[in-house]
Amino acid sequence: MPDLLFSLVLILLLGFVGGQLAHRLKAPPLLGMMLVGILLGSQVSNLIADPVVDLADDLRTIAVMVILMRAGLGLDRDKLVKQGSVALRLGFLPALTEAIAIAIFSIWLFQFDWLTGLLLGCVISAESPAVIVPGMLRLKSLGWGVSKGIADAILTGSALSDVLVLLLFSLLLNLLSQGTVIGNALWLLPVRVVLQIILGIILGYLTAKLVVFCTVKRRWTHNSIQDTLVVASLALLLVVVASRLPYSGYLAVMAMGFFVIEFSPPLARRLRQEFNHLWIVAEIFLFVLMGATIELKVLEDVLLPGIVLLLLGLIFGRTIGWYLSTVGSNWTWQEKLFLLPGNSAKATVQAAIGAIPLSLGIPGGDIILAIAALSILITAPLGAWAIPAFAPKLLTKDTVDPTKTNLAAPTVILGAIAPSPNAIEVLTQVADLARRTNGEAIILYDADSFAKSDSTKFKLLTAKLLADIPYQFLTITDNLAAEILRNAKESQATAIVLSKGDRYWERGSLDPISRSVLAASNIPVTLL
Repeated sequence: MPDLLFSLVLILLLGFVGGQLAHRLKAPPLLGMMLVGILLGSQVSNLIADPVVDLADDLRTIAVMVILMRAGLGLDRDKLVKQGSVALRLGFLPALTEAIAIAIFSIWLFQFDWLTGLLLGCVISAESPAVIVPGMLRLKSLGWGVSKGIADAILTGSALSDVLVLLLFSLLLNLLSQGTVIGNALWLLPVRVVLQIILGIILGYLTAKLVVFCTVKRRWTHNSIQDTLVVASLALLLVVVASRLPYSGYLAVMAMGFFVIEFSPPLARRLRQEFNHLWIVAEIFLFVLMGATIELKVLEDVLLPGIVLLLLGLIFGRTIGWYLSTVGSNWTWQEKLFLLPGNSAKATVQAAIGAIPLSLGIPGGDIILAIAALSILITAPLGAWAIPAFAPKLLTKDTVDPTKTNLAAPTVILGAIAPSPNAIEVLTQVADLARRTNGEAIILYDADSFAKSDSTKFKLLTAKLLADIPYQFLTITDNLAAEILRNAKESQATAIVLSKGDRYWERGSLDPISRSVLAASNIPVTLL
Protein backbone atom coordinates (compact mmCIF):
# COMPACT_ATOMS: atom_id res chain seq x y z
CA MET A 1 0.00 0.00 0.00
CA PRO A 2 1.51 3.41 -0.97
CA ASP A 3 2.18 5.95 1.75
CA LEU A 4 0.40 9.27 2.26
CA LEU A 5 2.99 11.56 0.68
CA PHE A 6 3.43 9.34 -2.40
CA SER A 7 -0.35 9.29 -2.94
CA LEU A 8 -0.61 13.08 -2.69
CA VAL A 9 2.23 13.51 -5.21
CA LEU A 10 0.53 11.08 -7.61
CA ILE A 11 -2.81 12.88 -7.29
CA LEU A 12 -1.29 16.31 -7.93
CA LEU A 13 1.12 15.35 -10.71
CA LEU A 14 -1.00 12.84 -12.64
CA GLY A 15 -4.16 14.88 -12.05
CA PHE A 16 -2.49 17.91 -13.61
CA VAL A 17 -1.15 15.86 -16.54
CA GLY A 18 -4.56 14.26 -17.09
CA GLY A 19 -6.25 17.64 -17.10
CA GLN A 20 -3.75 19.05 -19.59
CA LEU A 21 -4.09 16.05 -21.91
CA ALA A 22 -7.88 16.40 -21.85
CA HIS A 23 -7.53 20.12 -22.59
CA ARG A 24 -5.28 19.41 -25.59
CA LEU A 25 -7.87 16.96 -26.89
CA LYS A 26 -10.49 19.77 -26.65
CA ALA A 27 -12.20 18.01 -23.71
CA PRO A 28 -12.86 19.54 -20.24
CA PRO A 29 -9.79 19.13 -17.96
CA LEU A 30 -11.98 17.73 -15.17
CA LEU A 31 -12.71 14.69 -17.37
CA GLY A 32 -8.99 13.87 -17.53
CA MET A 33 -8.68 14.36 -13.77
CA MET A 34 -11.62 12.04 -13.06
CA LEU A 35 -10.17 9.36 -15.34
CA VAL A 36 -6.88 9.64 -13.44
CA GLY A 37 -8.84 9.16 -10.22
CA ILE A 38 -10.48 6.00 -11.58
CA LEU A 39 -7.06 4.61 -12.60
CA LEU A 40 -5.49 5.45 -9.21
CA GLY A 41 -8.47 4.23 -7.16
CA SER A 42 -9.15 0.86 -5.57
CA GLN A 43 -11.06 -0.36 -8.64
CA VAL A 44 -7.93 -0.37 -10.86
CA SER A 45 -4.41 0.18 -9.45
CA ASN A 46 -5.20 0.97 -5.78
CA LEU A 47 -2.40 3.56 -5.59
CA ILE A 48 -4.18 5.95 -3.23
CA ALA A 49 -3.26 5.34 0.41
CA ASP A 50 -5.99 4.70 2.98
CA PRO A 51 -5.20 7.92 4.91
CA VAL A 52 -5.89 9.93 1.74
CA VAL A 53 -9.16 8.05 1.20
CA ASP A 54 -10.08 8.83 4.82
CA LEU A 55 -9.28 12.51 4.20
CA ALA A 56 -11.17 12.63 0.89
CA ASP A 57 -14.30 14.28 2.34
CA ASP A 58 -12.20 16.95 4.09
CA LEU A 59 -10.16 17.64 0.97
CA ARG A 60 -13.36 17.96 -1.08
CA THR A 61 -14.75 20.37 1.53
CA ILE A 62 -11.69 22.60 1.14
CA ALA A 63 -12.07 22.53 -2.65
CA VAL A 64 -15.77 23.44 -2.42
CA MET A 65 -14.91 26.32 -0.07
CA VAL A 66 -12.48 27.70 -2.66
CA ILE A 67 -15.00 27.64 -5.50
CA LEU A 68 -17.75 29.15 -3.34
CA MET A 69 -15.46 32.01 -2.33
CA ARG A 70 -14.65 32.59 -5.99
CA ALA A 71 -18.37 32.65 -6.71
CA GLY A 72 -19.10 35.16 -3.95
CA LEU A 73 -16.22 37.41 -4.98
CA GLY A 74 -17.60 37.43 -8.53
CA LEU A 75 -21.21 38.38 -7.76
CA ASP A 76 -22.60 41.71 -8.98
CA ARG A 77 -25.11 43.38 -6.65
CA ASP A 78 -26.68 45.56 -9.34
CA LYS A 79 -27.33 42.58 -11.61
CA LEU A 80 -28.72 40.53 -8.73
CA VAL A 81 -31.16 43.28 -7.84
CA LYS A 82 -32.26 43.40 -11.47
CA GLN A 83 -32.64 39.60 -11.75
CA GLY A 84 -33.43 38.82 -8.10
CA SER A 85 -36.75 37.10 -8.80
CA VAL A 86 -35.21 34.82 -11.44
CA ALA A 87 -32.25 33.96 -9.18
CA LEU A 88 -34.61 33.12 -6.30
CA ARG A 89 -36.79 30.89 -8.47
CA LEU A 90 -33.73 29.20 -9.98
CA GLY A 91 -32.72 28.40 -6.41
CA PHE A 92 -35.81 26.27 -5.78
CA LEU A 93 -37.88 25.27 -8.80
CA PRO A 94 -35.47 23.35 -11.12
CA ALA A 95 -34.09 21.20 -8.28
CA LEU A 96 -37.56 20.49 -6.86
CA THR A 97 -39.15 19.57 -10.18
CA GLU A 98 -36.20 17.38 -11.15
CA ALA A 99 -36.18 15.63 -7.75
CA ILE A 100 -39.91 14.88 -8.02
CA ALA A 101 -39.56 13.61 -11.61
CA ILE A 102 -36.64 11.34 -10.68
CA ALA A 103 -38.59 9.99 -7.68
CA ILE A 104 -41.54 9.09 -9.91
CA PHE A 105 -39.46 7.41 -12.62
CA SER A 106 -37.19 5.58 -10.13
CA ILE A 107 -40.27 3.75 -8.79
CA TRP A 108 -40.77 2.40 -12.32
CA LEU A 109 -37.10 1.76 -13.21
CA PHE A 110 -35.70 0.49 -9.88
CA GLN A 111 -38.80 -0.42 -7.89
CA PHE A 112 -37.95 2.16 -5.23
CA ASP A 113 -40.55 3.30 -2.72
CA TRP A 114 -41.59 6.96 -2.72
CA LEU A 115 -39.19 8.14 0.02
CA THR A 116 -36.16 6.34 -1.44
CA GLY A 117 -37.01 7.79 -4.85
CA LEU A 118 -37.10 11.29 -3.35
CA LEU A 119 -33.77 10.61 -1.66
CA LEU A 120 -32.27 9.71 -5.04
CA GLY A 121 -33.93 12.81 -6.54
CA CYS A 122 -32.25 15.04 -3.94
CA VAL A 123 -28.83 13.51 -4.68
CA ILE A 124 -29.19 13.93 -8.45
CA SER A 125 -30.95 17.32 -8.61
CA ALA A 126 -28.19 19.25 -6.83
CA GLU A 127 -26.15 21.54 -9.10
CA SER A 128 -22.36 21.45 -9.12
CA PRO A 129 -20.46 24.55 -8.00
CA ALA A 130 -17.28 22.79 -9.17
CA VAL A 131 -18.43 23.10 -12.79
CA ILE A 132 -20.90 25.98 -12.73
CA VAL A 133 -18.83 28.48 -10.72
CA PRO A 134 -15.66 28.41 -12.90
CA GLY A 135 -17.82 28.39 -16.03
CA MET A 136 -19.93 31.38 -14.99
CA LEU A 137 -16.93 33.36 -13.77
CA ARG A 138 -15.20 32.83 -17.11
CA LEU A 139 -18.33 34.05 -18.94
CA LYS A 140 -18.35 37.18 -16.74
CA SER A 141 -14.67 37.83 -17.50
CA LEU A 142 -15.43 37.60 -21.23
CA GLY A 143 -18.65 39.65 -21.09
CA TRP A 144 -21.21 36.99 -22.11
CA GLY A 145 -24.67 37.76 -20.69
CA VAL A 146 -23.29 40.44 -18.38
CA SER A 147 -25.89 43.16 -19.04
CA LYS A 148 -28.77 40.99 -17.78
CA GLY A 149 -26.76 39.35 -15.01
CA ILE A 150 -27.39 35.84 -16.34
CA ALA A 151 -24.22 34.37 -14.83
CA ASP A 152 -24.98 36.05 -11.48
CA ALA A 153 -28.52 34.65 -11.46
CA ILE A 154 -27.22 31.13 -12.20
CA LEU A 155 -24.50 31.40 -9.53
CA THR A 156 -26.91 32.57 -6.84
CA GLY A 157 -29.61 30.12 -7.87
CA SER A 158 -27.16 27.22 -7.69
CA ALA A 159 -26.09 28.13 -4.16
CA LEU A 160 -29.70 28.43 -2.94
CA SER A 161 -30.60 25.21 -4.75
CA ASP A 162 -27.90 23.25 -2.94
CA VAL A 163 -29.16 24.62 0.42
CA LEU A 164 -32.65 23.28 -0.30
CA VAL A 165 -31.44 19.93 -1.66
CA LEU A 166 -29.13 19.26 1.29
CA LEU A 167 -31.92 20.08 3.75
CA LEU A 168 -34.35 17.75 1.99
CA PHE A 169 -31.67 15.07 1.81
CA SER A 170 -30.96 15.22 5.57
CA LEU A 171 -34.70 15.12 6.35
CA LEU A 172 -35.27 12.07 4.15
CA LEU A 173 -32.26 10.30 5.66
CA ASN A 174 -33.89 10.85 9.06
CA LEU A 175 -37.16 9.42 7.84
CA LEU A 176 -35.59 6.34 6.24
CA SER A 177 -33.00 5.50 8.90
CA GLN A 178 -34.76 6.51 12.13
CA GLY A 179 -38.47 6.51 11.32
CA THR A 180 -39.10 10.17 12.21
CA VAL A 181 -42.74 11.28 12.01
CA ILE A 182 -43.14 12.59 8.48
CA GLY A 183 -45.87 15.12 9.22
CA ASN A 184 -43.83 17.07 11.77
CA ALA A 185 -40.71 16.89 9.59
CA LEU A 186 -42.46 18.26 6.53
CA TRP A 187 -44.14 21.00 8.53
CA LEU A 188 -40.77 22.14 9.86
CA LEU A 189 -39.03 22.02 6.48
CA PRO A 190 -39.96 25.55 5.24
CA VAL A 191 -38.94 26.98 8.62
CA ARG A 192 -35.58 25.21 8.50
CA VAL A 193 -34.94 26.34 4.92
CA VAL A 194 -35.64 30.00 5.71
CA LEU A 195 -33.66 29.82 8.96
CA GLN A 196 -30.61 28.32 7.27
CA ILE A 197 -30.67 30.91 4.48
CA ILE A 198 -31.08 33.89 6.82
CA LEU A 199 -28.43 32.72 9.28
CA GLY A 200 -26.05 31.89 6.42
CA ILE A 201 -26.34 35.41 4.98
CA ILE A 202 -25.98 37.03 8.43
CA LEU A 203 -22.87 35.01 9.29
CA GLY A 204 -21.38 35.77 5.87
CA TYR A 205 -22.02 39.48 6.46
CA LEU A 206 -20.45 39.46 9.94
CA THR A 207 -17.41 37.47 8.77
CA ALA A 208 -16.84 39.87 5.88
CA LYS A 209 -17.00 42.77 8.36
CA LEU A 210 -14.40 41.01 10.52
CA VAL A 211 -12.12 40.37 7.54
CA VAL A 212 -12.21 44.00 6.37
CA PHE A 213 -11.67 45.25 9.95
CA CYS A 214 -8.58 43.06 10.43
CA THR A 215 -6.98 43.32 6.99
CA VAL A 216 -7.94 46.80 5.78
CA LYS A 217 -8.68 49.00 8.78
CA ARG A 218 -6.22 47.53 11.31
CA ARG A 219 -3.74 46.30 8.68
CA TRP A 220 -2.92 43.07 10.54
CA THR A 221 -1.89 41.53 7.22
CA HIS A 222 0.90 42.80 4.99
CA ASN A 223 0.31 41.21 1.58
CA SER A 224 -2.29 39.42 -0.50
CA ILE A 225 -1.06 35.97 0.59
CA GLN A 226 -1.74 36.80 4.24
CA ASP A 227 -5.13 38.27 3.27
CA THR A 228 -5.98 35.01 1.52
CA LEU A 229 -4.81 32.90 4.47
CA VAL A 230 -7.13 34.76 6.84
CA VAL A 231 -10.11 34.72 4.47
CA ALA A 232 -9.70 31.05 3.48
CA SER A 233 -9.41 29.98 7.13
CA LEU A 234 -12.55 31.87 8.14
CA ALA A 235 -14.47 30.58 5.09
CA LEU A 236 -13.48 27.00 5.87
CA LEU A 237 -14.52 27.55 9.49
CA LEU A 238 -17.97 28.65 8.29
CA VAL A 239 -18.38 25.41 6.31
CA VAL A 240 -17.10 23.17 9.13
CA VAL A 241 -19.21 24.76 11.90
CA ALA A 242 -22.32 24.55 9.67
CA SER A 243 -22.43 20.79 10.32
CA ARG A 244 -23.16 21.55 13.99
CA LEU A 245 -25.31 24.68 13.74
CA PRO A 246 -28.54 25.36 11.77
CA TYR A 247 -27.22 27.52 8.94
CA SER A 248 -26.02 26.97 5.38
CA GLY A 249 -22.21 26.96 5.30
CA TYR A 250 -22.19 27.07 1.50
CA LEU A 251 -24.38 30.15 1.40
CA ALA A 252 -22.41 31.79 4.24
CA VAL A 253 -19.17 31.49 2.28
CA MET A 254 -20.71 32.96 -0.88
CA ALA A 255 -22.30 35.77 1.17
CA MET A 256 -18.92 36.48 2.77
CA GLY A 257 -17.28 36.96 -0.64
CA PHE A 258 -20.19 39.09 -1.82
CA PHE A 259 -20.02 41.43 1.18
CA VAL A 260 -16.22 41.75 0.93
CA ILE A 261 -16.83 43.35 -2.49
CA GLU A 262 -19.29 45.78 -0.92
CA PHE A 263 -17.01 46.72 1.99
CA SER A 264 -13.61 46.81 0.22
CA PRO A 265 -13.37 46.41 -3.58
CA PRO A 266 -9.52 46.59 -3.55
CA LEU A 267 -9.36 43.69 -1.09
CA ALA A 268 -11.87 41.74 -3.20
CA ARG A 269 -9.73 42.25 -6.31
CA ARG A 270 -6.63 40.86 -4.55
CA LEU A 271 -8.58 37.91 -3.17
CA ARG A 272 -10.05 37.05 -6.57
CA GLN A 273 -6.55 36.66 -7.98
CA GLU A 274 -5.28 34.52 -5.08
CA PHE A 275 -8.35 32.26 -4.94
CA ASN A 276 -7.94 31.66 -8.68
CA HIS A 277 -4.47 30.33 -7.88
CA LEU A 278 -5.81 28.16 -5.04
CA TRP A 279 -8.39 26.66 -7.39
CA ILE A 280 -5.63 25.22 -9.60
CA VAL A 281 -4.69 22.82 -6.77
CA ALA A 282 -8.18 22.40 -5.30
CA GLU A 283 -9.65 21.40 -8.67
CA ILE A 284 -7.16 18.54 -9.05
CA PHE A 285 -7.93 17.08 -5.62
CA LEU A 286 -11.68 17.47 -6.08
CA PHE A 287 -12.02 15.65 -9.39
CA VAL A 288 -9.29 13.04 -8.92
CA LEU A 289 -10.88 11.98 -5.63
CA MET A 290 -14.30 11.95 -7.30
CA GLY A 291 -13.00 9.49 -9.86
CA ALA A 292 -11.35 7.38 -7.17
CA THR A 293 -14.67 6.83 -5.33
CA ILE A 294 -16.63 5.55 -8.36
CA GLU A 295 -17.75 1.91 -8.08
CA LEU A 296 -17.27 0.57 -11.63
CA LYS A 297 -19.17 -2.71 -11.18
CA VAL A 298 -22.30 -1.09 -9.80
CA LEU A 299 -21.98 1.64 -12.44
CA GLU A 300 -22.02 -1.02 -15.15
CA ASP A 301 -25.15 -2.65 -13.71
CA VAL A 302 -27.22 0.56 -13.77
CA LEU A 303 -25.71 2.18 -16.87
CA LEU A 304 -28.66 2.05 -19.27
CA PRO A 305 -31.52 2.58 -16.79
CA GLY A 306 -29.43 5.28 -15.10
CA ILE A 307 -29.00 7.20 -18.36
CA VAL A 308 -32.74 6.88 -19.03
CA LEU A 309 -33.50 8.19 -15.53
CA LEU A 310 -31.20 11.21 -15.96
CA LEU A 311 -32.80 12.07 -19.32
CA LEU A 312 -36.34 11.76 -17.95
CA GLY A 313 -35.44 13.89 -14.94
CA LEU A 314 -34.01 16.54 -17.26
CA ILE A 315 -36.89 16.56 -19.74
CA PHE A 316 -39.87 16.18 -17.40
CA GLY A 317 -38.39 17.79 -14.32
CA ARG A 318 -35.64 20.37 -14.61
CA THR A 319 -36.90 21.80 -17.91
CA ILE A 320 -40.27 22.61 -16.29
CA GLY A 321 -38.43 24.26 -13.41
CA TRP A 322 -36.38 26.39 -15.79
CA TYR A 323 -39.52 27.51 -17.61
CA LEU A 324 -41.27 28.50 -14.37
CA SER A 325 -38.14 30.28 -13.10
CA THR A 326 -37.89 32.59 -16.13
CA VAL A 327 -41.60 33.30 -16.73
CA GLY A 328 -42.12 37.08 -16.81
CA SER A 329 -38.37 37.86 -17.02
CA ASN A 330 -36.64 39.92 -19.71
CA TRP A 331 -34.62 36.91 -20.88
CA THR A 332 -34.88 35.99 -24.56
CA TRP A 333 -35.65 32.40 -25.58
CA GLN A 334 -31.96 31.93 -26.43
CA GLU A 335 -30.93 33.06 -22.95
CA LYS A 336 -33.51 30.73 -21.39
CA LEU A 337 -32.19 27.90 -23.55
CA PHE A 338 -28.70 28.57 -22.18
CA LEU A 339 -29.88 27.13 -18.84
CA LEU A 340 -29.61 23.66 -20.43
CA PRO A 341 -25.79 23.75 -20.67
CA GLY A 342 -25.32 26.39 -17.97
CA ASN A 343 -27.36 24.93 -15.12
CA SER A 344 -27.31 21.13 -15.56
CA ALA A 345 -23.86 19.98 -14.43
CA LYS A 346 -23.63 17.68 -11.41
CA ALA A 347 -20.46 16.80 -9.53
CA THR A 348 -19.61 18.26 -6.12
CA VAL A 349 -22.73 17.53 -4.07
CA GLN A 350 -23.19 14.12 -5.70
CA ALA A 351 -19.61 13.19 -4.77
CA ALA A 352 -20.13 14.46 -1.21
CA ILE A 353 -23.47 12.79 -0.36
CA GLY A 354 -23.91 10.00 -2.92
CA ALA A 355 -22.33 7.33 -0.69
CA ILE A 356 -24.14 8.28 2.54
CA PRO A 357 -27.32 6.19 2.00
CA LEU A 358 -25.17 3.10 1.33
CA SER A 359 -23.05 3.73 4.44
CA LEU A 360 -26.24 3.93 6.56
CA GLY A 361 -27.55 0.66 5.16
CA ILE A 362 -30.55 2.17 3.38
CA PRO A 363 -31.98 -0.27 0.79
CA GLY A 364 -31.03 0.85 -2.73
CA GLY A 365 -28.01 2.79 -1.45
CA ASP A 366 -25.67 1.07 -3.90
CA ILE A 367 -27.91 2.10 -6.80
CA ILE A 368 -28.07 5.69 -5.50
CA LEU A 369 -24.26 5.82 -5.36
CA ALA A 370 -23.89 4.37 -8.85
CA ILE A 371 -26.37 6.81 -10.41
CA ALA A 372 -24.70 9.69 -8.57
CA ALA A 373 -21.38 8.62 -10.10
CA LEU A 374 -23.03 8.24 -13.51
CA SER A 375 -24.50 11.74 -13.29
CA ILE A 376 -21.02 13.10 -12.58
CA LEU A 377 -19.37 11.24 -15.45
CA ILE A 378 -22.02 12.39 -17.95
CA THR A 379 -23.07 15.90 -16.90
CA ALA A 380 -19.83 17.33 -15.45
CA PRO A 381 -17.77 16.97 -18.66
CA LEU A 382 -20.76 17.94 -20.82
CA GLY A 383 -21.44 21.03 -18.69
CA ALA A 384 -17.80 22.10 -18.62
CA TRP A 385 -17.67 21.82 -22.43
CA ALA A 386 -21.13 23.21 -23.20
CA ILE A 387 -20.94 26.40 -21.11
CA PRO A 388 -18.15 28.04 -23.18
CA ALA A 389 -19.33 26.37 -26.40
CA PHE A 390 -22.94 27.62 -26.31
CA ALA A 391 -22.48 31.01 -24.60
CA PRO A 392 -21.40 32.75 -27.86
CA LYS A 393 -24.38 31.23 -29.67
CA LEU A 394 -27.08 31.97 -27.09
CA LEU A 395 -25.90 35.03 -25.10
CA THR A 396 -24.99 38.59 -26.04
CA LYS A 397 -21.51 39.92 -25.39
CA ASP A 398 -21.45 43.03 -23.20
CA THR A 399 -18.90 45.30 -21.57
CA VAL A 400 -16.96 43.60 -18.78
CA ASP A 401 -17.04 45.17 -15.32
CA PRO A 402 -13.41 44.86 -14.11
CA THR A 403 -14.43 45.54 -10.49
CA LYS A 404 -16.43 42.28 -10.35
CA THR A 405 -14.16 39.85 -12.19
CA ASN A 406 -10.61 39.25 -13.32
CA LEU A 407 -10.00 40.26 -16.91
CA ALA A 408 -8.95 37.37 -19.12
CA ALA A 409 -6.39 39.30 -21.21
CA PRO A 410 -2.71 39.22 -20.09
CA THR A 411 -0.67 42.36 -19.51
CA VAL A 412 1.51 43.25 -22.52
CA ILE A 413 3.90 46.23 -22.45
CA LEU A 414 5.09 47.50 -25.82
CA GLY A 415 8.31 49.51 -26.00
CA ALA A 416 9.65 51.33 -29.09
CA ILE A 417 13.37 52.08 -29.38
CA ALA A 418 14.46 55.01 -31.53
CA PRO A 419 17.65 57.12 -31.33
CA SER A 420 17.49 59.30 -28.21
CA PRO A 421 19.53 59.92 -25.04
CA ASN A 422 17.18 57.67 -23.06
CA ALA A 423 16.62 54.75 -25.46
CA ILE A 424 18.03 52.43 -22.79
CA GLU A 425 15.63 53.94 -20.26
CA VAL A 426 12.75 52.74 -22.46
CA LEU A 427 13.95 49.15 -22.03
CA THR A 428 14.32 49.65 -18.28
CA GLN A 429 10.82 51.13 -17.99
CA VAL A 430 9.27 48.30 -20.05
CA ALA A 431 11.02 45.70 -17.89
CA ASP A 432 9.88 47.41 -14.69
CA LEU A 433 6.23 47.66 -15.80
CA ALA A 434 6.14 44.06 -17.05
CA ARG A 435 7.75 42.81 -13.85
CA ARG A 436 5.32 44.72 -11.61
CA THR A 437 2.29 43.42 -13.49
CA ASN A 438 3.61 39.89 -14.12
CA GLY A 439 3.17 40.64 -17.82
CA GLU A 440 4.93 40.22 -21.15
CA ALA A 441 6.92 42.64 -23.29
CA ILE A 442 7.29 43.50 -26.98
CA ILE A 443 10.30 45.57 -28.07
CA LEU A 444 10.11 47.35 -31.45
CA TYR A 445 13.56 48.30 -32.76
CA ASP A 446 13.70 51.00 -35.46
CA ALA A 447 16.56 49.64 -37.60
CA ASP A 448 16.49 52.55 -40.09
CA SER A 449 17.42 55.07 -37.39
CA PHE A 450 20.43 53.22 -35.97
CA ALA A 451 23.76 52.04 -37.30
CA LYS A 452 23.86 48.32 -38.21
CA SER A 453 26.20 47.55 -35.30
CA ASP A 454 23.66 48.89 -32.80
CA SER A 455 21.18 46.10 -33.51
CA THR A 456 23.29 43.41 -31.79
CA LYS A 457 23.99 45.78 -28.91
CA PHE A 458 20.29 46.39 -28.22
CA LYS A 459 19.40 42.72 -28.63
CA LEU A 460 21.95 41.76 -25.99
CA LEU A 461 20.84 44.59 -23.72
CA THR A 462 17.20 43.56 -24.09
CA ALA A 463 18.06 39.94 -23.25
CA LYS A 464 19.86 41.14 -20.11
CA LEU A 465 17.23 43.60 -18.85
CA LEU A 466 14.26 41.33 -19.67
CA ALA A 467 15.90 38.01 -18.75
CA ASP A 468 13.06 37.01 -16.38
CA ILE A 469 10.22 38.32 -18.60
CA PRO A 470 8.62 36.71 -21.68
CA TYR A 471 9.41 39.11 -24.54
CA GLN A 472 9.69 39.51 -28.33
CA PHE A 473 12.35 41.64 -30.06
CA LEU A 474 10.96 42.84 -33.40
CA THR A 475 12.96 44.82 -35.99
CA ILE A 476 11.07 47.33 -38.14
CA THR A 477 12.39 49.34 -41.05
CA ASP A 478 9.85 52.05 -41.82
CA ASN A 479 6.88 54.03 -40.54
CA LEU A 480 7.56 53.55 -36.82
CA ALA A 481 4.30 55.20 -35.64
CA ALA A 482 2.11 52.94 -37.80
CA GLU A 483 4.05 49.85 -36.69
CA ILE A 484 3.71 50.78 -33.04
CA LEU A 485 -0.07 51.16 -33.37
CA ARG A 486 -0.45 48.00 -35.47
CA ASN A 487 1.57 45.84 -33.09
CA ALA A 488 -0.23 47.30 -30.08
CA LYS A 489 -3.59 46.33 -31.60
CA GLU A 490 -2.55 42.84 -32.74
CA SER A 491 -0.90 41.93 -29.43
CA GLN A 492 -3.66 43.57 -27.34
CA ALA A 493 -0.98 45.61 -25.57
CA THR A 494 -2.02 47.31 -22.34
CA ALA A 495 0.59 50.12 -22.40
CA ILE A 496 3.12 51.73 -24.74
CA VAL A 497 6.53 53.16 -23.78
CA LEU A 498 8.57 55.24 -26.29
CA SER A 499 11.09 58.06 -26.41
CA LYS A 500 11.40 61.30 -28.30
CA GLY A 501 13.96 61.53 -31.12
CA ASP A 502 17.37 63.20 -30.74
CA ARG A 503 16.47 66.58 -32.21
CA TYR A 504 13.20 66.87 -30.36
CA TRP A 505 14.81 65.83 -27.08
CA GLU A 506 17.04 68.94 -27.24
CA ARG A 507 14.07 71.22 -28.05
CA GLY A 508 11.81 69.74 -25.39
CA SER A 509 9.02 69.26 -27.95
CA LEU A 510 7.14 66.28 -29.35
CA ASP A 511 8.37 64.53 -32.48
CA PRO A 512 5.94 63.43 -35.25
CA ILE A 513 6.05 59.78 -34.16
CA SER A 514 5.11 60.61 -30.55
CA ARG A 515 2.35 62.95 -31.69
CA SER A 516 0.88 60.29 -34.00
CA VAL A 517 0.94 57.57 -31.33
CA LEU A 518 -0.50 59.82 -28.62
CA ALA A 519 -3.29 60.97 -30.94
CA ALA A 520 -4.32 57.49 -32.12
CA SER A 521 -3.64 55.23 -29.13
CA ASN A 522 -6.53 54.08 -26.91
CA ILE A 523 -4.18 52.65 -24.25
CA PRO A 524 -1.80 54.52 -21.88
CA VAL A 525 1.37 55.91 -23.48
CA THR A 526 4.51 56.74 -21.47
CA LEU A 527 6.82 59.20 -23.24
CA LEU A 528 10.44 59.37 -21.99
